[in-house]
Amino acid sequence: MNRTYIQHYKSLFTLGIPIVIGQVGVIILGFADTLMIGHHSTNELAAASFVNNMFTLAIIFATGFSYGLTPIVGSLFGRGETSVVGRMLKNSIFANVLLAVLLTFIMWVLYLNIHRLGQPEELLPLMRPYFIVLLISLLFVLLFNAFKQFADGITDTRVSMWLLLGGNVMNIIGNYSLIFGKLGMPALGAEGAAISTSVARGVSMVVLFVILFRKHIPRFPLHYFRPFPWVELKNLLKVGLPSAGENMSYSFSQVVITYFINILGNNALATRTYTVNIVMFVYLFAIAMAQGGAISIGHLVGQKKIRAAYLLGKYVMRLSILVSLVLSCVWAASGHFIFSMLTDNQEIIKMGVTIMMVDIIVEIGRAVNIYATNALRSAGDVNFPFYVGVAVQWTVSVGFSYLFGIYWGWGLVGMWCAFLLDENIRALLFVKRWNSMRWAKKGFIK
Repeated sequence: MNRTYIQHYKSLFTLGIPIVIGQVGVIILGFADTLMIGHHSTNELAAASFVNNMFTLAIIFATGFSYGLTPIVGSLFGRGETSVVGRMLKNSIFANVLLAVLLTFIMWVLYLNIHRLGQPEELLPLMRPYFIVLLISLLFVLLFNAFKQFADGITDTRVSMWLLLGGNVMNIIGNYSLIFGKLGMPALGAEGAAISTSVARGVSMVVLFVILFRKHIPRFPLHYFRPFPWVELKNLLKVGLPSAGENMSYSFSQVVITYFINILGNNALATRTYTVNIVMFVYLFAIAMAQGGAISIGHLVGQKKIRAAYLLGKYVMRLSILVSLVLSCVWAASGHFIFSMLTDNQEIIKMGVTIMMVDIIVEIGRAVNIYATNALRSAGDVNFPFYVGVAVQWTVSVGFSYLFGIYWGWGLVGMWCAFLLDENIRALLFVKRWNSMRWAKKGFIK
């Protein structure tokens, strides 16, 4: 095993640990926002939750669109083509500004027709200020995601980690001040939370751009756009559009499944909410290793070291499975204790403990899928994850959720069995694809 190959093994943890810390910070921030707004007003929490659901779909699409930047920049960076890397960042800024304009228009149209979506009349006045402030910050979110993907592609994951953590601290302090009227600020409720979030996003975006500009791209020559670099933009869209499509497909499939769970009743919905938040901490490591591994794989593919990329990918997959399996077993063994801390409803506790046992097998497949999707994208094989994701998510996850959970009456446990089949069928297909080496012919750089 040569020195370069060993270095990529070691870099997995160097790249992955900041990603884990950043993801944990985002999760904690979400909890803090919910708790603070809910403590101030239940109605404002309901209004904010509905608006957040709308923005979540838009951000999921936009984030998927930006995914194209990391593998392409990784391949170019691996080959030392810094001038093209600079053009890719400019392309990403241009594309995300256009995307922000489009999404802002769509979101505004949806808001003008929000009364037709069955929302209680008393919530509509509470939604307006919260919605408008968040809409203004949408551009900040898109550009920050683009800059983060760029930084990840050049292996600078620590800078975005620190900014995520710093932005979270700023947001929590801002929420406390503007929601409850502390530290000399007015008490604005949910609107104050939106202002705090928007300011934190804007500051984080500007600081990240300045750091990237000074550290990695000291200048943006005008000749980058003369002629306009359509080839680089095409490559960005080539990866970004399938990634965004897959993310949106998954999100809409979860909307349908949530509708099925609503049929089962409030206890099933509450159990699902608790379980999703618990298992999120299981696959955080898989996400970090997958993203760190994808960056290294992109560099190896850019350097034409296909065999090294293949072996590194298998190592990431095995490590992700091992850690996810251990963590999910620990969580399952602690299921009764965890759910008892969250609720005293015995039906929810019993259902949750059973689901946590089923989820052990779910997390095995999920670990493979998180790894494989990122690895295949980094190697240039962007369409296969999209096709597999859309086909299996809707036929197995959605179809069997209805069959097991509703038609056969197995309830939420039956739906988790459908998730088990979904994740592991996709995992088998992805493992076969990786071992086939067909992705080696799909690189961005010829």
